[in-house]
Amino acid sequence: MSAAADTFDRRVDAALADRNLKIAVECTAGTAEAKRAVAVAAFPDFEAARDRAAAIKDHVIANLGAYLERFEANATAAGAVVHWARTSEEACAIVVDLCRKAGAKSVARSKSMLGEEIGLPHALAEAGIARVETDLAEHIIQLADERPSHIIWPAMHKTREQVSALFKASHRVPHADETIAAMAESARRHLREGMLGADVGISGANFLIADTGAVCTVTNEGNAELSLVPPRMQIVTAGIEKIVPSMAHAVPLLRLLARSATGAALTQYTTFYTGPKRRGDADGPDEMHIVLVDNGRTRMRSDGLAEMLRCIRCGACMNHCVVFRQIGGHAYGGTYPGPMGAVLTPALDGLATSRDLPNACTLNGKCQEVCPVRIPLPTLLRGWREKSWREGLEPASLRSGLSAWAWVARRPALYRAATAAAIRAMRLVGRTGWLSSLPFAGGWTRYRDMPRPAAESFMAQYKKGRRR
Repeated sequence: MSAAADTFDRRVDAALADRNLKIAVECTAGTAEAKRAVAVAAFPDFEAARDRAAAIKDHVIANLGAYLERFEANATAAGAVVHWARTSEEACAIVVDLCRKAGAKSVARSKSMLGEEIGLPHALAEAGIARVETDLAEHIIQLADERPSHIIWPAMHKTREQVSALFKASHRVPHADETIAAMAESARRHLREGMLGADVGISGANFLIADTGAVCTVTNEGNAELSLVPPRMQIVTAGIEKIVPSMAHAVPLLRLLARSATGAALTQYTTFYTGPKRRGDADGPDEMHIVLVDNGRTRMRSDGLAEMLRCIRCGACMNHCVVFRQIGGHAYGGTYPGPMGAVLTPALDGLATSRDLPNACTLNGKCQEVCPVRIPLPTLLRGWREKSWREGLEPASLRSGLSAWAWVARRPALYRAATAAAIRAMRLVGRTGWLSSLPFAGGWTRYRDMPRPAAESFMAQYKKGRRR
């Protein structure tokens, strides 16, 4: 399908028609929602912790330049080389150039959404550098030649049967038993060779510690450690908003990150890297390079989206989003799906090409309710909607339809009469209790039935109740 034909509506239609996708997404997101609820209930003063986390991030965003300079100085003192990239193209060029200087034929990459954002996998492929995705879910995505559908579980849209078929077609020694343990062992055998044989290890960063110059990664599989320590060169790509003043500020955020993401008190592996191997160290890379990436973040800070820079990439907003759980991540079309993606994608790719995303939201507020750093996602989404309307990006049919609705709504008697007529018509059509099709509502009834409305509107029932 051409890029022009790959519209949001088409992607949503394909997602809603995919029964396997609904099962896979609901299973993973539903489990995450339940585990988070248990973790939060067991966390004393969780709301106070959220307040503190938001305050830490706001302080850093307001003083971003000073903390970045401090991080650069301390990382350099520890032996690392810090690079600055204004755009995704600059970031990829820096990484590819470093790999070429190292004579790298293959790289081991630990999961990084920033890497996806800047297009690093494609840049490495174009440079002829083999890439081994060491995260299990990213390995699945690489075999399927797809993009991640979730920032924590990139392969959440895949069923066990689909993963089994991919492994059998790609692994040199595939699994014999159709069990999760056997499939995981097959992936372990396959990936271990790539990890230990890579010339360069590449990762993202969950946090950058300004007062030590350390880089923090958080994983559940230990793949970051195994893919970053053995190679001769370690490259870290990180968004400039990942900075925190000190370890004392990183720990409160780490406590919230794991609980919000997976419902665990702490991830299996939380590792801090401070410079390359020193004299006397048993292992570690000979060189460590840190690429600090802006890619629109400075512009977001000045364009009223500074609160979005609080994001610690936990994925809780999408796990609780009623829209995401129906259509999955690929339907959003950008690097970041769900509510966070509906805010970030217009900032990264432009509102003209992604105006549908802010509109694909019920504004029920659940995402803000569960965000560990209290990002006002519904407010930011409304802001994009208002900007899209002001700039005339909405289609003429929508603008005409809303104008017609507004004309009727400003005439209460006419509005009530039209509502009553619509209710009577819908009740006649939906005699069985459900409506399988409705004029002007085909987007809804194509994949689900609409319940037959009550005999009277809410306002009519409310007025009757008050008179009693």
